[in-house]
Amino acid sequence: MSARPFPFGLVPSGRAPVPALPDPAAATLSEAFGTRSLAGAAPGFVRAALPPGLVLWAQDRLSRAEFGAPFLPGMGRDLLRLDLTRPADVLAALEDGLQGRALAAVVGEIHGPAPALSFTASRRLALRAEASGLPCWLIRHAARPEASAARMRWRLTPLPSALDPDDPQAPGEPRWLAELFRARGRPPATWVARHDRAADRLDFSAPPRDRELAEPHGTPGRRLA
Repeated sequence: MSARPFPFGLVPSGRAPVPALPDPAAATLSEAFGTRSLAGAAPGFVRAALPPGLVLWAQDRLSRAEFGAPFLPGMGRDLLRLDLTRPADVLAALEDGLQGRALAAVVGEIHGPAPALSFTASRRLALRAEASGLPCWLIRHAARPEASAARMRWRLTPLPSALDPDDPQAPGEPRWLAELFRARGRPPATWVARHDRAADRLDFSAPPRDRELAEPHGTPGRRLA
């Protein structure tokens, strides 16, 4: 299946229905897991999902040591960076950030299993995000999904970039295979997500066949405003 746009509710004959699009910028708690170590798929996807405005971005020590700090000139967002030590410090910073009015979103990177990130702690973050009207993202490095109150949980795999319209030899817009493996009120689903840099938003398309995943696509999918 090629990554072509479909009218809502309509699909070509013989193809599975395209799932309803999610809203990764929703004001709730979401989690992102990368499938490949050091590939940067989860942070890249989260960055593309962020709304405009000032973003609090907190990292624990191991996330910073293993994956590096966000490259501010390339982020395209105003970041309030917090270099912290423990996962508990990151969670506390996110809770504090969700109580303010100057931020557009909060993001926390946590490395490995984190006892501090209990179901109760995640539920508290989800409720505070929804009460404040802000997206709250947890990027989980080197961790398996555990019990969580996150409303959306994503598994991200990097794909070859889309074709650059001006230079076929240059990398184009980044793409990911985005699996929403758990979400409140919707079944699991998978899309190809692309960061439309010009519009600064994520586009979602129906996933192609396995043999097509290794090929870049220049055709945009349905857009999420």
